[in-house]
Amino acid sequence: MLKIQIPPVQIVDQNNDPIDWSSIRSKYLLLYFYPKDMTPGCTTQACKITESWRELQALDCHVIGISKDSPRRHKTFIEKYDLPFTLLSDPEGKLCEHFDVWIKKSMFGKSYMGIERSSFLFDQNHELLHAWRKVKPADHIADVMAFIHSQD
Repeated sequence: MLKIQIPPVQIVDQNNDPIDWSSIRSKYLLLYFYPKDMTPGCTTQACKITESWRELQALDCHVIGISKDSPRRHKTFIEKYDLPFTLLSDPEGKLCEHFDVWIKKSMFGKSYMGIERSSFLFDQNHELLHAWRKVKPADHIADVMAFIHSQD
């Protein structure tokens, strides 16, 4: 097993409710980090997860998206695209730093800090099974489901 664990940080969802990690009892837990609500890549990724929702549920996979966006913006994103999963707000970047996804990026020759699109799949004991870095928004959830199928 890989050695990343979910830290006991205080973080809220789209309804401003704190997350209780111990209440998540699914066979799999997918935490996916993404840069920003309602941007093209992030919307593609969220919608692909939504399209695969029934299969994810059949695999007993709980999905949580995480970005630095506010709960209010998350709620708007969820409502606009009818997303069936939780989005967590990490404005201070505590989870982003813990999972080492807050990185230096560059675009058009300019450097800036941002979230590296990454995912972490945990088992029912919240032990990390697999990590994906620099994922492609359109293909990512298919890769996750293929990995889960390989575990069964």
